[in-house]
Amino acid sequence: MKKLTIFVVSDSVGETGEAAVKAVVSQFRPNFEKVRIRKFPHIANVDVLEKIVQIAIANEATIVFTLVEKQMRQALQKIASEYKVHAIDLLGSMLDLIETSFDEMPLQKPGLVHQLDDDYFKKIEAIEFAVKYDDGQDPRGILLADIVLVGVSRTSKTPLSQYLAHKRYKVANVPLVPEVEPPIELMQIDPKKCFGLVITPEKLNNIRKERLITLGLTENAFYAQHSRIEQEISYFYSIVDKIGCRTIDVTNRAVEETAHKIIDMLELDC
Repeated sequence: MKKLTIFVVSDSVGETGEAAVKAVVSQFRPNFEKVRIRKFPHIANVDVLEKIVQIAIANEATIVFTLVEKQMRQALQKIASEYKVHAIDLLGSMLDLIETSFDEMPLQKPGLVHQLDDDYFKKIEAIEFAVKYDDGQDPRGILLADIVLVGVSRTSKTPLSQYLAHKRYKVANVPLVPEVEPPIELMQIDPKKCFGLVITPEKLNNIRKERLITLGLTENAFYAQHSRIEQEISYFYSIVDKIGCRTIDVTNRAVEETAHKIIDMLELDC
């Protein structure tokens, strides 16, 4: 398999271009095997563009760019063409279309989408909330959360909490362990905002073995044994039945997919 190298060139932070590239690349290589995405953010002058093209040549890279200034877009396209480097303009066509259709000039100011507005501060607040109430650290957060996640160890509760936080949801997550009584707050919340994350024993066994090896421990530890996993999953179902919440099988789901499923469920409840 050939290595795929893509440079994302932006006059802002490059998040838009990176997200678009990942969305496309995932259709060819879902696991991003032999894929390298390198960002070149805050590019403000033409001289730097030629250097980036030269680096792209050395790395056999394709360039994807999100530049809002027309002069910069045209310059990069011209330089790339001269050196026969593939360059894709993500914003140019749409900017030109809206300019022509509405007879209105774009501001051509980088980073406007990331300005410090109310929405930005809501995201920061949600991220801080997810960190504070991660892994059942403080059960008081359960009653304050927009979403509560419960599940056994290694069911992606923390990364899912962070992803949802970036979508402005305040998320608390609670690990369910047979030897530990669950917080009483779990029984006091609206079941519709609580989601149990479940996984097949086989998949969980593999994940836990890999985790133990990473920590330098033996993969035969009690934590990864099938009997222990079956016990934990059985306990998990007994608790979610008491809560009355919905469950989501995360066995073969990406974090993003699970997050959007939760968001869809919440919107249907509204």
